[in-house]
Amino acid sequence: MSAITNITSTAQVSIEKRVAELISQMGLDEKIGQMSQLQGGGNSIPHDLAESLRASRVGSILNEVNVDIINEMQRICVEESRLGIPLLIGRDVIHGFKTIFPIPLGQAASWDPDIIEAGARVSANEAASAGVNWTFAPMIDITRDPRWGRIAESLGEDPYLCGVLGTAMVKGFQSNDLSKPGSIAACAKHFAGYGAAEGGRDYNTANIPENEMRNVHLRPFKRVAEAGVASFMSAFCDLNGVPATGNTWLMDDLLRKEWGYQGMVVSDWESIVEMSVHGFTHDDEEAAYEAVMAGIDMEMASSSYHDHLEDLVAQDKVSIEQIDTMVARVLKLKFELGLFEKPYTDPDEHVALLDKSALKAAKQAAVMSCVLLKNERHVLPLSHADLGSVAVIGPLADDGYEQLGTWVFDGEAQHSVTCKQAIEEMIGRTVDINYVKALDTTRSHNDDGFEEAVAAANKSDAVIVVVGEESFMSGEAHSRADIDLPGHQAELIKAVASAGKPVVVVIMAGRPLTIGNILDHADAVLYAWHPGTMGGPAIADLLFGIESPSGKLPVTFPKMVGQVPIFYSHKNTGRPATDHTCFNMEEVEPRASQTSLGMTSFHLDAGYKPLFPFGFGLTYGDIKYVKITTSHRSISLGETMDIAADVVNTGSRAAEEIVQLYVRDLVGNVTRPVKELRGFKRVSLKPGERKRISFSLHTDELAFYNRKMEHVTEPGRFHVWIGGSSDAELWADFEIHS
Repeated sequence: MSAITNITSTAQVSIEKRVAELISQMGLDEKIGQMSQLQGGGNSIPHDLAESLRASRVGSILNEVNVDIINEMQRICVEESRLGIPLLIGRDVIHGFKTIFPIPLGQAASWDPDIIEAGARVSANEAASAGVNWTFAPMIDITRDPRWGRIAESLGEDPYLCGVLGTAMVKGFQSNDLSKPGSIAACAKHFAGYGAAEGGRDYNTANIPENEMRNVHLRPFKRVAEAGVASFMSAFCDLNGVPATGNTWLMDDLLRKEWGYQGMVVSDWESIVEMSVHGFTHDDEEAAYEAVMAGIDMEMASSSYHDHLEDLVAQDKVSIEQIDTMVARVLKLKFELGLFEKPYTDPDEHVALLDKSALKAAKQAAVMSCVLLKNERHVLPLSHADLGSVAVIGPLADDGYEQLGTWVFDGEAQHSVTCKQAIEEMIGRTVDINYVKALDTTRSHNDDGFEEAVAAANKSDAVIVVVGEESFMSGEAHSRADIDLPGHQAELIKAVASAGKPVVVVIMAGRPLTIGNILDHADAVLYAWHPGTMGGPAIADLLFGIESPSGKLPVTFPKMVGQVPIFYSHKNTGRPATDHTCFNMEEVEPRASQTSLGMTSFHLDAGYKPLFPFGFGLTYGDIKYVKITTSHRSISLGETMDIAADVVNTGSRAAEEIVQLYVRDLVGNVTRPVKELRGFKRVSLKPGERKRISFSLHTDELAFYNRKMEHVTEPGRFHVWIGGSSDAELWADFEIHS
């Protein structure tokens, strides 16, 4: 009989009481065991691990997805350990389990919380069928450096958008009840500042003033904490001189005391012992002490808690009360997941992997994630009725593995449908498909296949070139200093463009790439990110007009890497650049005086604007914004006002547009960004249709942290814009008075 029967389990008794009752029966070694997460993933359970499970020395297993092994591990814990405490089973389910969705940055380009929630729901159901009950997502680090490999896992550069979409992902993973079949615990990561790593190099130092932390980097974390995310993960980075994993201000003063967060906090992989590598602690024992003082409830992968916490308690450096508080948070999550009532997984009780509904959801997510960056002379959508032949060219046109993207552990390329396959399926019966890979990989500099590619373009009515990055080129530890298209892909595009046929470039990548050098050689550019299992059918539907693109960029695209970091919500500076003050150095006469150089904030060789702004994305319609109004010219603190504008589709095709609301506080106790996103709505427009779109804005939504770190809305003047990107020009103003 399981020892779990000794624990009160009537529905009337609160989880808190059950946790306290269980802790009262535990020895110190068992408590420390609950704070330890070990690596799994073998074909069997090693003897030493089985003994640790029996001795209650393990609270969680990481990276085991064999349901039979997981069930056996749970059986050992529940039936052979003294107190019968089940395991948390953790896995990186980042953008899918078996059914792979677009990378999170791609999903963010949908600007659609419902799509993101649906994807997380599918992922949770599939992962739960394997025995996984905890995922390490969403990643809601604010990311403004495309060199950083983990930008692919992020939801972009804007705190408001990240917060909205991150909350949707949490809801999808957890549903409204963690104990419900198919629900898994989510984890908000990486807390905090990890996305601001110096130089875009992963794991690097982040130096962020507290005011910027609060006004930018912490905002999405606070939002998901308020939404009930089950756990947080500490960041790898040194934040302002103190590694996040041992940062008491961040983890305890702010997260616990100020925000009142009661969920569990886990370290990142070995980030506790890595504090010694940072030079913050002398050894693993001191690292364990600092992590406990900060409030890290569970150690991932390394063993400093197992090795040193008993000694730290014996030395009176760590109290039993501290340990009990941390263990209580671990046990609380296990009770919330219903693991004490149902520790085992029956795959037959879950939906089938890769079923029709999952593939449909993945395809729809991929459709809505694609961003149309260029569409000269409305070359898209292509009409297969007008085509006798199409060239499909490029290293990613028929590569089911690479289209899955980074950080995919359980998805398999054999289930992917590629662009070539989807185009053949759609039009191959009536249109000749001339396929040439041209380059072996995206990094290849071998041009031997170019002649065949140009020949295919010459004998085709239109050319589709699928290029980008291989999946390994983004993700953890995979940062890039050069973010151009790798290899000779730009040269390939130029070569096939010489045939004089319409050229459509599809780009699959894990980050914004600097693609200015190919724009003049492409009639249309569709940015598909890494689109996942159903990327091919989604792209084919968009190219041939079955679907209409509606994605918007969740990050700014630089012209060149030297502009980085570049983002829309920058400060104005005392000398802001304008079109009148900005010029290119090639325009300057030789031996020009220094005072002729404009004296404003821009680059001589790149100007001050990006290649594509945050929020940008074309549709197959022609969208215009007119007639902005505000319900009041002046409101008091605590009041709400409405801002509205007409959105018109002057084109000949139906379109979906994401209407965006931006605000600027003209004068603040601390300087404020030139624009900040404060709302967005999706609108469907028939050809010629006009709709009035309205936003409500409460003065509390304009609050920020001032010099005293007070969260306040200040009276004063504000500008407000409604448009299709952060470059929106249609504006009005209003005033808030006290």
